[in-house]
Amino acid sequence: MSRPVEVTIASGKGGTGKTVLVSSLARLIENKVLADCDVDAPDLHLLLKPDTVREEPFTGGKVASIDPAACTGCGECMRRCRFGAVLEEAGPEARLYKVDPISCEGCAVCYYACPAGAVEMHEKQNGRWFVSDTAFGPFVHARLDPAEENSGKLVSIVRKEARLIARREGLRYIVVDGPPGIGCPVISSITGADLAVIVTEPTVSGFHDCERVVSLARHFGMPVAAVINKYDINLEAASRAEEYCERENIRLLGKVPFGLEVSRSIAAGTLVVDEAASPVARALRGVGDALMGALEEIASEAATKEQA
Repeated sequence: MSRPVEVTIASGKGGTGKTVLVSSLARLIENKVLADCDVDAPDLHLLLKPDTVREEPFTGGKVASIDPAACTGCGECMRRCRFGAVLEEAGPEARLYKVDPISCEGCAVCYYACPAGAVEMHEKQNGRWFVSDTAFGPFVHARLDPAEENSGKLVSIVRKEARLIARREGLRYIVVDGPPGIGCPVISSITGADLAVIVTEPTVSGFHDCERVVSLARHFGMPVAAVINKYDINLEAASRAEEYCERENIRLLGKVPFGLEVSRSIAAGTLVVDEAASPVARALRGVGDALMGALEEIASEAATKEQA
């Protein structure tokens, strides 16, 4: 079997409807594994209702600690720390120092600066990642702990596991719910994928941020498609977005209207795409069909290259 085709659903800003689209694709696309790479604020699990079958810790960095028995109280660690993570406390005979693990950035300056060798560096757990079963197929997701960093590394772990599951179970597609923006976790979620689908909205900020994500994806040589969500709240801006897609040779997969049924379905924990009479659901099904056509083209091109 050819390798699975991977599509990442991205957006330049939060609130464009990216996760609603991914949850709809969970229903519409078969033979796939799902991955939530928005590890800083994951919420796809709220709609997919997964049953966790595997849970693993994520250690993305290190944290310092000071051995009080070895500390001589020179204070060099505190003078060198630029994050205010080293705290001073009075000991029975001399000043002692300790590290606040919340403030520590794991830079190890104190470790190298300590003349007594009293500082140790330890692996720090930054979050957890999960493999789950859902009614729509296997699902890989994660949760970064509050105030923790290295989300790009955690995204890479989630995508790697999703690929392993797809190959092991013979699944044809990987559908990734990417994080918003253009930062490190976004780069980790789109690089190496076969297609980036940008969800935008007809607002000044939505269109501007869409352009930024398109620029980012193309910097890494990624093909790009787009979906205009809530297009009817500003028809003029939606028309400009369509013109932009045509001008930039971006495949427009569809336009989804605004509908209160979306918020009602989210509150109820259901999928809006299941509401047969909903205009939003009809538009989402059209987007799903168009995306499947794009993915089939990518799979066909990949198979042709393998045979050549």
